[in-house]
Amino acid sequence: MLTLWTRETLDANLRQRAVNGRSLFFLISIPLCAIMLYRTASSDLSSGAAVSELIGFSVRWAVPFIYIVVAASAMRTLFPGSFTNWWVRNREQFGLCFALAMAWQATFIFIMSNTYRDYYYEEVYLFRDELEGSIGYIFLVAMVFTTFPFGRKLVSPKQWKLIHTAGIYFLWAYPFSVYWWTLYYYGEPGIHDYIFYWAGFLAFAVRIAAWGKKRQQQSGDSPLFNKIMGYAITLAGLALASTGFQEQLTGILTGPAWSAELVLWLPFWPFEPFISLALIGLGTLVLTHTPTTSLAGAQAK
Repeated sequence: MLTLWTRETLDANLRQRAVNGRSLFFLISIPLCAIMLYRTASSDLSSGAAVSELIGFSVRWAVPFIYIVVAASAMRTLFPGSFTNWWVRNREQFGLCFALAMAWQATFIFIMSNTYRDYYYEEVYLFRDELEGSIGYIFLVAMVFTTFPFGRKLVSPKQWKLIHTAGIYFLWAYPFSVYWWTLYYYGEPGIHDYIFYWAGFLAFAVRIAAWGKKRQQQSGDSPLFNKIMGYAITLAGLALASTGFQEQLTGILTGPAWSAELVLWLPFWPFEPFISLALIGLGTLVLTHTPTTSLAGAQAK
């Protein structure tokens, strides 16, 4: 009885107007902007290094929101209930909060690139990062524009889904890969680097788990061999995610001249940060695979 009452109360509270829709957006965005304004006002903007710190500060406020958006539907699949329903119902608002925080970052980048051009091009600018960041902003602007009715009516449902699906994956991949490189390449990571790396890893891992749950429900129990191999591959992916093996991976994957050239032009190439998740996805595929003959026999029974 207590559990029922608690669930009903939670569901009722999560349906309050104040924590849904645009009200939720303003509930988050107003304090967010206040924090940004306070940090800007208290910073010495007379140097490029100070503006660079503001860029990093704004990103650390933006990243959690894109992770929240990425994990939303998967969490509801894995843990259906009032809270995850509320989460999915408001993922658009969390996405807009991410866009707002990134708008602050864009503002600080504009200030640096125009006011402290020498510092920007000598200390910050890297073509590969510029390419990835620009693509990310293009996706972000397109996603925000098509979030509202006046923009959504200009694209078909398929186009809308393509923009938002590709955009979410790209916008997740960029910070996740940055924190991977910070942990396993640049050295001396801070506690927030570990937190954001593993949060990004888990945000995508739960999507794989939700996909695996749906496959399991559709195909039924898999053979013992598949389970053993699936768990082994998944554990290998987890081990890789925990160690990085940066030098070994980069050395192998960029060994050919054509691969080394692609590093300059293709975003995220050669995809080292994502190999661990690819292994976990492969392990989930094997783990939930049921041979056609076994499935047909189960259905006949």
